Amino acid sequence: MPSTFTHEFNAHAFKAKVSFSTGIFINGQFQDGSDNTTIDVINPTNGKVITSVSEGTAKDVDVAVEAAQTAFDTVWGLNAPGTQRSILMAKLAALMQENADELAALEALDNGKTFNWARNADVAGSIDCIRYYAGWADKIHGQVQETTTNKLTYTRHEPIGVVGQIIPWNFPLLMMAWKLGPALACGNTIVLKPSEFTPLTAIRMCHLINEAGFPPGVVNVINGYGNTVGNAITSHMKIEKVAFTGSTLVGRKIMESAAKSNLKNVTLELGGKSPNIIFDDADLEQAVNWSAFGIFWNHGQACCAGSRIFVQEGIYDEFLKRFTEKTRSLKVGDPFAPDTFQGPQVSEIQFNRIMSYIESGKEAGAKVEIGGERHGTEGFFIKPTIFTNVNPSMKIVQEEIFGPVGVVIKFKDEDDVIKQANDTVYGLAAAVFTQNLNRAINTAHRLKAGTAWINCVNSLHSNVPFGGFKQSGIGRELGEYALHNYTAVKAVHVNLGHRM
Repeated sequence: MPSTFTHEFNAHAFKAKVSFSTGIFINGQFQDGSDNTTIDVINPTNGKVITSVSEGTAKDVDVAVEAAQTAFDTVWGLNAPGTQRSILMAKLAALMQENADELAALEALDNGKTFNWARNADVAGSIDCIRYYAGWADKIHGQVQETTTNKLTYTRHEPIGVVGQIIPWNFPLLMMAWKLGPALACGNTIVLKPSEFTPLTAIRMCHLINEAGFPPGVVNVINGYGNTVGNAITSHMKIEKVAFTGSTLVGRKIMESAAKSNLKNVTLELGGKSPNIIFDDADLEQAVNWSAFGIFWNHGQACCAGSRIFVQEGIYDEFLKRFTEKTRSLKVGDPFAPDTFQGPQVSEIQFNRIMSYIESGKEAGAKVEIGGERHGTEGFFIKPTIFTNVNPSMKIVQEEIFGPVGVVIKFKDEDDVIKQANDTVYGLAAAVFTQNLNRAINTAHRLKAGTAWINCVNSLHSNVPFGGFKQSGIGRELGEYALHNYTAVKAVHVNLGHRM
C-alpha cells in the first residue's frame, strides 16, 4: 500500500493541510511499484527529505502500457467522441483552477520556484493549456481530396494509441499540461514519467484526473528514474510514440532507443543557449528589465533562457551598469516569501553543475561583474551571476548552464551580432530589442531559432507553437502544430465506378 503525503503549509501565500497518496498511478489506481521501493523527494531550500514516493520499474511500465492499450481499445481513442473528451478535459481544467493554490505550493515545495511565479505562470499556463486543447478535441479532422469523378478520396487523422511522455523538473506541472493536452485531445492514452526530483504535482494531478471522470487507464503516471522507467518507455514495443522535454544529451539517447526498438515517432524539446540582442536604439530601461527576467526567471532553469546577452557598443557601458544594478536588486530566498524573485536550484546535482560552470568561467579569464558564488549556507541557492570579458571558446558562452548565469557580450553591427548569435549548436529561442521595426523583423528572420521575441522574452501562449532548430529539438509543442504529433494520417480511397 503506497504511503500518504501529508504536509501543513503555513506560509503567508498559502495556509492549508494537504494529503494524498504517493503511489504510481496505473489504471486509475495508486499502488506501490513492483519492487516496493521508494524515492526520496528533497526540499531544495534545505536539502531535507519532504516525503518519499513509490518507485516504478520496467515491469510497472509494462502493466501501465497494457492498461493504456485496454482503455484505448474500449473507452477512449475512436470509442470516445471528441465532445466527450472535451468535456472531461474542461472538467480537469476546472478542478485545476479550484486547486490552483495547492498546485502552486507543491511546485514551490519540491522545485524551489517562487509560489507567486508558480501560481501566476506555471499553474495559470497549465490550466489555459488544458482548456485550449479541450476546445480542439472535437475539431480534429481530415480532408477530402478531389481526384477523379468515379472516386472518393479522403484522409482521417486517427489517434496513434498508447504514447509515452517524459517530462522535466524545471516546469513540472506546465510540461505535464503541454504533453497531456494534445495527446488527450487527439484520443491517445498515456504513460507518463515525471522527474524523480519533482513528482508531487504530477501525482496530485492523477487525483484530479480521477475526480474529473477520465476512464481508468487513459492516463498512467509512473514515478521513477530515467535509466529504468524512462528507458522502458522509450524502448517499449507497444508504445508507438514518445515525447520528451529535457537535455539534448538525453534527447539523443531517446532517439537511439526509439530507433532500436520499434522506430517509434519522437518529438523532442531540448536545450538552448538563447541570444538576447540589444541595439543602441532600444528602450534601455525595458531592455534591462526584460534581460534580467530572461536569464534569471525560474532561477535560470529554463531551456529558452536568454543566457547570451549581446549589447551594441554605443550603450554597452550604460546597459552593463543598469543591468548589474537590476541584478543586485533581485531577492534570493524563501520561495514562499512574497518579495522573493529567485529561490534555490532544484537539486544538489544541479547546484554543483552550475557552480562548476561558474568556476570554469573564472578560470578561463572571464570577469564576474556580480554574483559568482552560493547564496547563504543552507540549501541550493546561487547568487544571480553576470560574466563579461568572455570569448566564444569559453564553456560559459557555448554550453547550456541551466542556472542564473548570463554573459554580456559587446557587438558592433547587425552582421556582427547575427554571426555571433547563430554561432551555437542550439536554436530554441532568441530576442531582439530595438525601436526600429524594420531592424527588429529583419534580425528576427535571420536568427536560427524556433522562437524570436521582439522587445520581450519568455512570452508563451497555448495557441502559439514552441520548439527549436538544430540541436534544440524535433517537432513543436503548443498550438495546432502539437496536434500533428499525436495523430496518424490515413488515406482512404473509395471506388465509385471504376471497373476492371
